[in-house]
Amino acid sequence: MSDFEVKKQMDAMVKELNQHTYNYYVLAMPTIEDYEFDKKLDELVGLENKYPEFANPNSPTQKVGGDITKNFVSVQHKWPMLSLGNTYNEQDLRDFDERVRKAIGDDFEYVCELKFDGLSISLTYENGKLARAVTRGDGSKGDDVTNNIKTIHSIPHWVKEQNIPDTFEIRGEVFMHRAAFEKLNKEREEIGEVPYANPRNFAAGTVKMQDSKEVSKRPLDCFLYGLNSEKQLFKTHWESLENVKKWGFPVCEHTQISQNIDDILAFIAQWEEKRFKLSYDIDGIVIKVNNYAQQQELGFTAKSPRWAISYKYKAAEVETVLEKVTYQVGRTGAVTPVANLEPVLLAGTTVKRATLHNADEIKRLNLHEKDTVYVEKGGEIIPKIIKVNLDKRIANAKPIAYVTHCPECGSRLVRKEGEVAYYCLNEDGCPPQIVGKIQHFIGRKAMNIDGLGDETIENFYQKGLIANIGDLYTLHTKAQELKQIERFGEKSIENMLKGIEQSKQMPFEKVLFGLGIRYVGETVAKKLAKGVKTINNLANASLEELIAIDEIGIRIAESIKEYFSKTEHLAQIEFLKTEGLQFEIKENSIPLQSDKLNEKTFVISGVFEKHSREELKIIIEENGGKILSGISAKLNYLVAGDNMGPSKLEKATKLNIPLIDEDELMKMVE
Repeated sequence: MSDFEVKKQMDAMVKELNQHTYNYYVLAMPTIEDYEFDKKLDELVGLENKYPEFANPNSPTQKVGGDITKNFVSVQHKWPMLSLGNTYNEQDLRDFDERVRKAIGDDFEYVCELKFDGLSISLTYENGKLARAVTRGDGSKGDDVTNNIKTIHSIPHWVKEQNIPDTFEIRGEVFMHRAAFEKLNKEREEIGEVPYANPRNFAAGTVKMQDSKEVSKRPLDCFLYGLNSEKQLFKTHWESLENVKKWGFPVCEHTQISQNIDDILAFIAQWEEKRFKLSYDIDGIVIKVNNYAQQQELGFTAKSPRWAISYKYKAAEVETVLEKVTYQVGRTGAVTPVANLEPVLLAGTTVKRATLHNADEIKRLNLHEKDTVYVEKGGEIIPKIIKVNLDKRIANAKPIAYVTHCPECGSRLVRKEGEVAYYCLNEDGCPPQIVGKIQHFIGRKAMNIDGLGDETIENFYQKGLIANIGDLYTLHTKAQELKQIERFGEKSIENMLKGIEQSKQMPFEKVLFGLGIRYVGETVAKKLAKGVKTINNLANASLEELIAIDEIGIRIAESIKEYFSKTEHLAQIEFLKTEGLQFEIKENSIPLQSDKLNEKTFVISGVFEKHSREELKIIIEENGGKILSGISAKLNYLVAGDNMGPSKLEKATKLNIPLIDEDELMKMVE
């Protein structure tokens, strides 16, 4: 190649790898496997060593992680957060061990740790108090995500141990347990959201959310593994881990001291098998020289410490044949492609199907009919196709064309702006959407109807006994038809009808959640019920009134307006009202202590020192005041505590609404 072609190739590789780095670290949505990324990075390193005159100063070989997201305050790391060199083979580890021995001799030991598949975090404590939590960012600066990290229960807000430094930093990894991931992903699907691909992406996306209240609803966890302070407190890394564990920090128990490379290789082999039995994902093993003085002697490169390396497991993958692509239609109308595979054994289970996520994924893989594909089950809960073996592609094979019409009802599919999924909009005429909505309605978190399950609903629909949720309340008139159903005896019928009748007592927020309005999950349904009090108020509320309700954004508000714009939905609600379902909130009457706040309206926001928000609410109502759900011109006072939302403060200021604290409120009722 000419010099011009070499430089052009290197610049193109820098651009591509920087984009992959941004996708991974900033967007938390990687579009390339770790192994492929590392191979491309090694290729770029080789070219930069060979042609240093063409090295790009913006090359990812000179940086760690990605750029700084604009949504958070950028903070300079006191100690740079460098990344570790990666390897996937034994020889690289032996070469690393040889370099260490040449530098410091044979009198040393290693510490082996699990390499967690999460988001790196740096915690700074001042006088025992958690002062800052900062992401890795680009290695020298990161994002201040302190409020979000404080929601993680395993991270102490205070360290009360004696003899700790006035200021110290401790580093670790934020992650999500697989069980929590599965539960939360299911909830995302319930409200029509696209599920996350794996726990790492979910954890990273959660840490970078703007609203810490939303973060607190997602059970994140953390392991800590690196202590920094001005004065060196301990002689070895192992001693440091043992002590920070005593200070109250979560430290992984699966760590060992190794005397030589053979010990390390045995540890790696042990966890390659055992990692699938952990409750969380790991993608390798980290090896560190134990003694801090020896670490200092070994030093650093521009990007990595010379005294540590990480061995990364290649995700479990197998080769098989794509038999066909089918499409599933969900309750919300989202159409998801599924790869049907020639059965193959992978990570201890037989795999017949793999997720393809969406049309973009099919296009990225360039899938053709009867392709031989590689299927992976590493950090993924569900197996997925990672690439195609082009050498085995059948001649004249046709590309997989994403369906243009619903496979169930034939309606033309629509892709909404800003969404990756295609949707069938025929919600009242598409069988899986109808069945899915009824199954959602009877579910435990909604109407919790005993004696009914998903299979029974499917069976009833197929036999023409039900076509919408209202038909459940007419089943008592179809006794003869019910008796004809196989394995559905009189006792089963009796229990089912009893469960349906008892569901009429379920509170308004449960009914509202059960209606299946897109984006209205269990928590949102509670907020709406509390904010509007009745279904009529909800149906008639303006966009502005809906957005004024705590935690209701424009997307949810628009979805609610769209739902109530359809006459068939209004008719269904009227029918359910006549059947006795609860469409207004039942509030406990609070005995009045005085009328000092009579006809005064309040919104409570923030965290308070002397009272909880619920206590302040009771005090206001006991004295004749009324609590509003959001900031509007009707509001008399905003009771403001610490960490109040900036949008509420801004809106209250614009409307000239007085701000009072809890002491001023108490003076008003004294």
